[in-house]
Amino acid sequence: MSDLTASVLETKNGFHVDGYEKISYDFTFLDGVFNIENRQLAECYHKWGRVLAVTDMNVFDVYGEQIEKYFQHYNLDLKVHKTKIGEKAKTIPTFLSIVDSMTEFGIYRKEPVLVVGGGLVTDVAGNTNFIRVPTTVIGLIDASVSIKVAVNYGNYKNRLGAYHAPMHTFLDFTFLRTLPTAQIRNGFAELIKISSCSHLPTFDLLDKYCEQLISTGFGRTDGAPVEVRDAADKINREGIHEMLKLETPNLHEIGLDRVIAYGHTWSPMHELVPETPLRHGHAISIDMAYSATLANNRKLLSDEEHHRILKLFSRAGLSMDHPQFDEDILDKGTQAILKTRDGKLRAAVPNPLGSCTFLNDVSPKELNAALRRHKEIMKGYPRNGEGLEAFVDASDTGYTENNQKEVDALEAAAEKAGSLNGSMDGTNVVHGGKIMDGVNGHDNVHINGHSNGIPEANGIAEKLANGGLTNGVNGFTNGAKA
Repeated sequence: MSDLTASVLETKNGFHVDGYEKISYDFTFLDGVFNIENRQLAECYHKWGRVLAVTDMNVFDVYGEQIEKYFQHYNLDLKVHKTKIGEKAKTIPTFLSIVDSMTEFGIYRKEPVLVVGGGLVTDVAGNTNFIRVPTTVIGLIDASVSIKVAVNYGNYKNRLGAYHAPMHTFLDFTFLRTLPTAQIRNGFAELIKISSCSHLPTFDLLDKYCEQLISTGFGRTDGAPVEVRDAADKINREGIHEMLKLETPNLHEIGLDRVIAYGHTWSPMHELVPETPLRHGHAISIDMAYSATLANNRKLLSDEEHHRILKLFSRAGLSMDHPQFDEDILDKGTQAILKTRDGKLRAAVPNPLGSCTFLNDVSPKELNAALRRHKEIMKGYPRNGEGLEAFVDASDTGYTENNQKEVDALEAAAEKAGSLNGSMDGTNVVHGGKIMDGVNGHDNVHINGHSNGIPEANGIAEKLANGGLTNGVNGFTNGAKA
């Protein structure tokens, strides 16, 4: 929540305003946030007597019944907006569909929306007062720390957005019990990011327990060794704490030299350029591995440290290279990030491992030479440095390789929204996108980012609903009636 104090001074030609905003919010570690005996979340809504929840369809498929029973127990009326948000559906129309649900719900100005899901859901839905319950490793470790909320536009990540702090964030790591291994691995990259540039003791723990952390959902699956669970709890707490210490002085990203931007210089290109995009964790891992090679070329990172960090990526099954990562993509990524960072590269690199330096004076020739060397090094690693389960599939909601019609509908709706905002007559958009049998070559896929024995989907048929957007574009509610 925010408190604003300001002063207004009269000047010769007008007025001068100084405003200072206090931002205050809480994090609570709470295993079993939707267990009836844990009343902390319900108490946040007691004064309102009701809850509007925005959640990923995948999460609702697994936890929906438990969520409904939880709020029923506390006599809180619940309405759920179920959405599908992948990187290419992280768009204005998706956001507007959530706004429509808020309008239908009759939400009050300071009434908090409950946002339950991964980082993509919290990124899009957090444009009002909200309480956050992240459900993935990335959501818990990384997205929970930031107050930035944004949508993508074109091939640019987080192109349009704002800064809104949640009223409260509940960190429940038991959600990792039902998260597929591919998604655990995906989030593991964020912990490598923060530890390799800012907290060596956490890197040491990741290095020691790498395979066990991934295979046991950070110690949360049945039968996980107590030692691994304890290590995971230490890693998670220290990782979040370290990122908070780094980010809280710079919540609005006024300072552009950001330690937590390690791995985020060229990764947006990796994430959005391939026809089937790389998962976020794999995209930033490629960036981090290449940046480590660049740092090693400059003797900022020793040969031993360089090998150690690359070996950890490989053991985790994270990507360190991609066939489309070439000099052209490297140059395009560089040019794009220079605009975002006010004309400077500001590439964060480890120097040494556990600390960080920002590079600004790197020439295209040096960048290309580092890329050529990096690709030679990758020949000595399994799969030439390519990761395991690196590409999005049905456990990354919002879109898959086989529902391009739905992606096209999103893009068409975005275009119409831009030109018809405020129009009362409305224009229909495409209504027929389907997800056909099988995703990314698999006949049976998890129907959600979480799985706990619920039958897997042998093909999913989803149609874009004939709902009405308040901005004049009819027929688009992100694939589902709110």
